[in-house]
Amino acid sequence: MDWNRVEGNWKQLKGKAKEQWGKLTDDDLDVINGRRDQLEGKIQERYGLAKDQAKRDVDDWYNRMNW
Repeated sequence: MDWNRVEGNWKQLKGKAKEQWGKLTDDDLDVINGRRDQLEGKIQERYGLAKDQAKRDVDDWYNRMNW
């Protein structure tokens, strides 16, 4: 998985992330700034998920992107 594509296009992808995880605030998304570990951590925090579940959710989201 080439997460660099997400980091490079984060400004465009923030809206898609917000659609997927509505509990993430705009401030959260600004702090995350495309970093996968930050995204997973905020998803864990906001949704009360285990680390492995947050990782799977991010993988699923990434794989649904239309690159």
